[in-house]
Order: sequence, then C-alpha cells, then structure tokens
Amino acid sequence: MLFDARAAKQLEAGQHMVIDGCPGLRLVATATRKTWTYRYQLPGADQMKQTAIGQWPAMSVQTAASEWERLRAQRNAGIDPGRAKRDARLALDPKRADPASTTVRTVVATFITDHVEPTRNATGARSARLALEKLLEANPAFADQAAATVTRGDAYDLIDSLKDKPTMAIKLRGMLAGAWDLALDAGRLPADTPNWWRLVMKGKLKSKGKVMAGQHVGRTRRHLRPEEIRTLLPWIENMHEPGRDLTIMYLWTCARGVEICGIRPEHVAMEGDSELWWTVPKALTKNADIEDAVDQRVPLYGRARQIVERRLKAVGASGWLFEAKDGGQYKQHTFSTYIYSLQPYSEKVARRESEGLICPVTHWTPHNLRRTGRTLLSSLGCSDEVGEAIIGHLPAEIIGIYNAYSYDTERKLWLQRLADYLELLAVQV
Repeated sequence: MLFDARAAKQLEAGQHMVIDGCPGLRLVATATRKTWTYRYQLPGADQMKQTAIGQWPAMSVQTAASEWERLRAQRNAGIDPGRAKRDARLALDPKRADPASTTVRTVVATFITDHVEPTRNATGARSARLALEKLLEANPAFADQAAATVTRGDAYDLIDSLKDKPTMAIKLRGMLAGAWDLALDAGRLPADTPNWWRLVMKGKLKSKGKVMAGQHVGRTRRHLRPEEIRTLLPWIENMHEPGRDLTIMYLWTCARGVEICGIRPEHVAMEGDSELWWTVPKALTKNADIEDAVDQRVPLYGRARQIVERRLKAVGASGWLFEAKDGGQYKQHTFSTYIYSLQPYSEKVARRESEGLICPVTHWTPHNLRRTGRTLLSSLGCSDEVGEAIIGHLPAEIIGIYNAYSYDTERKLWLQRLADYLELLAVQV
C-alpha cells in the first residue's frame, strides 16, 4: 500500500487519488476537505456506488485501509455497505426511528434533550432529567416498552405507584405528558397514539404539604405575626452576616430570594437626589418567559438600603453583592438550609452536643418572610393592586394588556411605610 501525503495535500477540489493495493479506496478532495471513500459495485449490479469512510488527515491511511477491508468484505457477502451504514445510523436516531417501535426510553430521552435542557435553567434541567432517569431505572420493562403500546392502565399503574409522593407524581405525570406531546408533534409516534398521561388520576393527586421533623404539617400559608417579628428582629444578630442580611432584605423588600441573591452593582442606582433603586432584570425574575413582563423595580429604604450600600463597597471579584465563601454567588438554597438548621427540629441541632443556636421563632422558611411582608402591606392599608406589583406578580390578563403603569410612586410610598413599621416593631421588645 503506497500513499503520498505530499500529493494528497496538493489535491484540488474535484480531484481524487487512488490507493495502490486497495481497489476502490479513494481520497476525494472538495473545496473544504479531503474524504476517504469506498467506491464499489455490488455483485450482479451495473451501477457503481460509494460511501464515505472518514476525513483525512484526521483518519490515517492505515485506518482508512482497515475500514475499507471491512466494507469490502460486506460487499463480497452481498451486503450494500452504504445501505448498512444508513440503516445503523437510523436505528440510533430517535428522530428517524419507526414510530411504532419508538421506546418510552427514547421518547423521554428526546424530550430531555429537545425540550427540557433548552428551556430550563441548568439546575431545573438537571433535576428534571434525574427524576425521569430514576423513574425509568425503577421501571425497566416500562422504559423498554414501545411508547405507542402504553395503555391507560399502564399509565395509571405507574402514577398510582407514586401516590405516596403526590407532588413528585404530579411533576412526573406532567413531564411524561409533555414527552408524548413532543413525540406526537415530531412524528416519532403514530398519529393516533393516545396521550394517557393527561387523563390518568386527574384531580386525584394532592400534596400532603411540607414535611417538618418527619411529619406532614399540611399546606400552610405561614406568615410571621407582629409579635413574632418583634422577637425575631433583635435575635437575628446571632445569625451569620449573610443570614442576617437576607432576612432583612426579604422583609423590607418583599422580593424573591433568588432575586435578592442575584443583586449585582449594575442593578443598583441613585435616582433623583437621594432615592436608591434596585432594578431586577426581567431575565432574573420568575416572569422571565412572559412576553409582557418587565424589570422589577424596588426602592430601598431603612435597613435594606444600609445593607445594599455596605455590600456595594465590599463587592468581590465575582461581582455578586451576596458572595459565597468559595467566591461564587451565595444561593437561595444555601440560605434556606441555614434557616432550617436553626430550627429546634433540625437534625443538625439534634446532633450537636449543646443546644447550639436555636431560633426562638419556629416553623418558618425564607419564603414565609416574603409572605409576611406582603401581609403587612395589606395590614397597613396598601391596595392589592399595588401590593401585587411590589412583590412582582403580574396583573390579571385583561388589566396587564391595557395597564402599563409602573407604580413607582406607590412602591416608594408603601415600602417606606413598611420599613418604618418594621423598625417600630424592632424597638418594641
């Protein structure tokens, strides 16, 4: 086998060179690449065919010759190497597979790659993928079943097996329904395949509520009462700095935790003579995917302003006002875990040799602080329309279409009153 690499480099588009000792093996040049091909004729046929083997120089002449030998053996056995290659590729491509034989595993995998990962953030996509993969691992026969043959009974049995975890069952049922919808729309399932996931156990799965200390506490809408706030505010000096600052930011701004943890210097600016505003970019809000949503505007007063101004002066290389010990962003989940560790029913408290740091106000989460702020606004006389704007909820559809008012004046009025009231509670110990 002779091969002249120098001659190969000089091949121009449209030219080719043959390889001595390997009949049918060619190096074909185009304007952008040089490709190893096998040119052959099936026994008893008149038509010449060819199939690509690989690119040169990434594929050496020795590797190309080895692959040529395998393809030539197929041809001598009466097998069309090009067709065999296409059939193998189609078998691995869920988008081109026979709709009637597409498995549940393929439908789910394609849903993850084509819908979940492109439309969800990294954390949400990973959580959804792990949940679906765990479901398939626990039900291998279901995973390898042709999706078109899944009956209503199959769907019911699977979701019913998860009824002890209704929230998870609801999420998985919704994702499986989405996977079937996507597969039907893309033609990966026969058009008459029913999507049973949208029908089974409809309205029969209800959350048992949050679990605390190993027990379901029901679906509560917990908020802190004024007397609890009086107890909590002086005590938060015992927390570490991020915990203390985030607790204040929740109460004083009524913002979401992920928004607070995402504050960067470019989100904060002075407006007018003395007003400090924090503008949460739409992309960082819960309304990021809603076309009519806008940036969330938050005027900063009292302790919230003091915290932001202090942290602006100490921003590290990461650019986050709330920076973790490793230099990255301090996460909302980290704060939630920290608050739970301060509760008397926390396993961390139980494992400590001493009582450790235990919060005197129990059974609350960071999100309850946001609800507390919203409840206090109403108790002070703030209208629902303004209160909902302050916490970043979009108005009803018909109002949202025709009402483009930003409520900046009302935000300043009521968040100032909220800050004054919270400060009054803090000193009334």
